This record gives sequence, structure tokens and C-alpha cells, in this order.
Amino acid sequence: MTRVFINGFGRIGRTLFRQILTGDTGLDIVGINDIASLETCAYLLRYDSVYGPLPAEVVTGPGWIEVAGRRIAFSQQADLRALDLSGVDVVLECTGRATTRTVAEAGIDAGARDVLISGPSAAADATVVLGANDQDLGDARIVSNASCTTNAIAPLLRLLDLGLGIETAHVTTIHCYTGSQPTVDAPGPSPERSRAAAVSMIPTSTSAAAQVVGVLPEFRSRLSIAAVRVPCLSVSAIDAVIQTHEDIEQPVADFLKEALAESPLIGLTSDPCVSTDLRARPESLVLALPETMTTGPRQLRLLGWYDNEWGFSARMIDMARRMAARSGPLG
Repeated sequence: MTRVFINGFGRIGRTLFRQILTGDTGLDIVGINDIASLETCAYLLRYDSVYGPLPAEVVTGPGWIEVAGRRIAFSQQADLRALDLSGVDVVLECTGRATTRTVAEAGIDAGARDVLISGPSAAADATVVLGANDQDLGDARIVSNASCTTNAIAPLLRLLDLGLGIETAHVTTIHCYTGSQPTVDAPGPSPERSRAAAVSMIPTSTSAAAQVVGVLPEFRSRLSIAAVRVPCLSVSAIDAVIQTHEDIEQPVADFLKEALAESPLIGLTSDPCVSTDLRARPESLVLALPETMTTGPRQLRLLGWYDNEWGFSARMIDMARRMAARSGPLG
């Protein structure tokens, strides 16, 4: 069993907890750290506006949280170095603060073997997206799991490039609003990101543009990515227009069904779905076959859904297992 420690009990930290609690992940949560009130963290775990109430009893006590009879240590340290993390295989670093080396390596300084960061980080030893650049994991001890959108786009581009040959690609991510946006108009990092998140569709930038090229450098001059934030609480989408090198001879739906028949990363749906239908799907991306189009012999349009919290957390679990498997769990 891989021993993991969750640092940061926000959206991703709690989503990871739910998946590990209810699934056969091979991970054992040995501790949680968050500077917020223990009672508040327990309440937000018990009641979730996206995924609904947790199907288990949640109780708390001094320095611990107990869920479904499983008691887990809960600390409130601003600096992980104040804790003893000896015996921890992987710190799931979910604070959003691990953008400097000092913060990123704090878990290792506290005694853990590896750190997996739940977002882009230039401080990581490697950025790895499963299905895109798995081979880059190597023996990196501090790993970035990139972003949810990067996990949705990069494996798809790699698949299509290998199977059809991509000349150029443009991808628009249609992303639900997040905690980085204001609920009412307020000064922000850009004029459009200063507007109320749940009222308007908001054109903006995305870190996925640099992240995808970082894990797939061969796309540096072949790819553009745009983003629109939309007033939805969960589940995002990508709309991709692909120009292929050669004529597309096989029906695209048939190609996708064959190529993705056993893929745990990219799913398919033949149903006329809307975004809420894809909530809590574990794949990095679910392609909507009814939305697949071709224009002429070499232009392909694809629409794919992704639960930007649940699917991303599922990849963190996969990555944590892979990191621990390099030399076996410490426990």
C-alpha cells in the first residue's frame, strides 16, 4: 500500500480524498495538512456543492478527522518542515503554493520520499502528463501533474499525431469558473478576469498553452490554444480543430473506437451529452462522437468533455502509484 499525505485540503485535496476513500486505488492516506479550521475542512468534505454529500460519517477530534471509521491525523502547519513525514511515499501537494523550490521540496525536507504537485510548477524536477510524456518521469522526486486542461489536450494530440499525423491544431478550452475568479466584479489580473464569474462567458488565457508544448515540444510551432471561462460550476470541454498531413481515409469515429478501446485516459460517448452528464468521470477527456466532424479530406473537429477536478485527481492517483512503484512503497 502506497502511503500518501495530502497537503492542502481544498478542491483537489478533498476530491483526492473522496476517490481514495471510495475506490480501490492502492493508496493509504496517512495524514492531512491545511491551515484552515479542522471543523471547516470536515464540513466541506461532508457537504460538497459539486459531488454531493459524502456517503460516510465524518467526525473530528483534537488533531484528527475520522471518516467511515478510519481516523487520520490532521495538522495545521504553514510549513511542512514542522512535521515528521518519515515513511510517507508521496506528498500530494495541493496548496497551489508550490511554485518555488522552497515550498515544492518542503515535503522531502520533512522526510517524505516524493512530492506530486497538483498544478503547473516551474520548481518541479519534471512535468509529466500520462499518455503524453510518461517517459520523462525517470527518477524525478518532485513532479508536477500539469493542469487539468493539459491532461485533457496533450494525450489526445499525441494519439492523433501518431495515428493521423497533425500539421496544425487549434484548441479552445471552454472552462468552468474557478476560485481564482471573483463572484462580483472586482480588480483582477486582467480586465476580463475582473468580471463576475457566474454571469458572463469570459475570454482569457490558459497556462495549458505553455504546458502542452512543455510535455510535447514537437508541437511548438504547430499548436495554438485559447480559453473561455463559462458560468458552469463543474465540467469543462475542449473544442479542437486539427489539420492532418494526409487525407483522412478511415471514418474518424472508427479510428477513435479502435485506438481508444482500452484507454483509461480518453473515453468516448455516443450519447448527446451536456456538461453535467460528465460529472465525476475519471478519464482525462471524454470525446463526444456526435460532435465529430470533418471538413474536406484533412480537417477534423473534435469536442471532448473533462471533469476538471475529478479527472485530474484520478491522474494524480495514477501518478502517485507510478512514482511509488519505482522503488516500492516505503511502508
